[in-house]
Amino acid sequence: MLFTITYTGENPTDLGYLLHKNPARPQTADLSFGRVHVFYTETGPERCTAALLLDMDPLDLVRGRRASGGIFDYVNDRPYVCSSFMCTAISGVYGTAMSGGCAKKQELADTPLDLSVGLFMLPCRGGVILPELLFAPLGYEVHVEESALLDEQFPEWGSSPYIKLTIRGKVRLRDLLNHIYVLIPVFDLQKHYWIGDAEVDKLLDHGRGWLPDHPEKALIARRYFKNLRNLARSALDRLDNGEGAAEAFPSGKDELPGVSVNINDEPKTTSLPRLNTQRLEAVFNTIKKSGAGSVIDLGCGEGHLLRLLINEKNFTRVTGVDVSRTALEHARDKLKLERLPEARQKRVSLLHGSLSCRDKRFRGYDAAALVEVIEHLDENRLDTLEALILGDARPGILVITTPNIEYNEIYGISRFRHDDHRFEWDRSRFQSWAEEAARRYGYQVSFEGIGGADEKLGAPTQMAVFVREEIPGSSPRRPPCV
Repeated sequence: MLFTITYTGENPTDLGYLLHKNPARPQTADLSFGRVHVFYTETGPERCTAALLLDMDPLDLVRGRRASGGIFDYVNDRPYVCSSFMCTAISGVYGTAMSGGCAKKQELADTPLDLSVGLFMLPCRGGVILPELLFAPLGYEVHVEESALLDEQFPEWGSSPYIKLTIRGKVRLRDLLNHIYVLIPVFDLQKHYWIGDAEVDKLLDHGRGWLPDHPEKALIARRYFKNLRNLARSALDRLDNGEGAAEAFPSGKDELPGVSVNINDEPKTTSLPRLNTQRLEAVFNTIKKSGAGSVIDLGCGEGHLLRLLINEKNFTRVTGVDVSRTALEHARDKLKLERLPEARQKRVSLLHGSLSCRDKRFRGYDAAALVEVIEHLDENRLDTLEALILGDARPGILVITTPNIEYNEIYGISRFRHDDHRFEWDRSRFQSWAEEAARRYGYQVSFEGIGGADEKLGAPTQMAVFVREEIPGSSPRRPPCV
């Protein structure tokens, strides 16, 4: 992760005094999650550029805390992008500069200077209009350089959600650093530490003198707190003496423009239940109507669908499967399995397993469900998934739900609804895939939309229902163990 500051003006190497970092000597500091290096890439008579390089070890991000047991604890974008880790590094090595102190050049520290900043690989969750909304009102000239396609062989995947951001302006160094410190998490919508009441004080401290007058302060508060309503309201109440909180969440909505923060919490409406509730009920009702007695939820997560299933007495065997041991522990806690009557406990089981390898434990169920799961897999793994479930486990009925990417236009989302989605399909692509899989393994398939449908774009969630055909003498293909 790279963050640069360039000073253009008289005696530009005075930037070293302001940052308290000698241009002639690179410096390194150790942090709990890696090392931060400060060095100067140019120290000429007209320009001086200081670079902060954050070098993170993915293992350090997991060490000392409880991991989920999945690969995403170790394989993610955190070591490579400007995030809250960068904010921690900035406050650690430029803390005195952020406070505005400079014993040898205090007058210069109090003077607006010609400064520019480069932020490389900045997650921009919300569209490239976001930098202009956030920095232009502060007097900066904003330049955004979008990343190339994620994969030139698959242009339908779209562009990378990361940008190179350059801002220029005549501003005091302390203000510049505080602007950056507050606004990086607003772009990213993630923080690597627990967010509590103390975070409100931190926002107000770093936003002193500029945030109360910012036209997008409500947007900043929502996104800074990852859309946690109580904390954003508290911050805006204190900024506006109680007058700004109402506009922060108009009509009771918590969602952010162009972003769905939670995989199960797409933007809400005031007249319908949450989309996730509608989705779970649609899957539950479909399985119930099929007359199934045993059900396996593949990718059960924290057990939202399982909760509905175990309360239906017609389901005599209910199983949840997930690759994350932590998710299964949360499911066990939320379902309160130990408190259930003994007869009901015997009906329920939780399995640690993967959808990338044949598993005989998945066989013998009347019904199976994949609720918002397939989009988290690479497309080239779907052949294995088909063979694993339709070819080997062969439930009587299989229900699959996945986002309809066409509907993202309604949400204002330029790419995918969640950072971990490897793809999202339109209705035509999803139906073509499902029909081919059904034909290959001897199933009939039908489709249904879930959620309020748009006349042109369809429903936000699409559901495929596979019903097995019994063909005498058929011998389904067995999948490889991958």
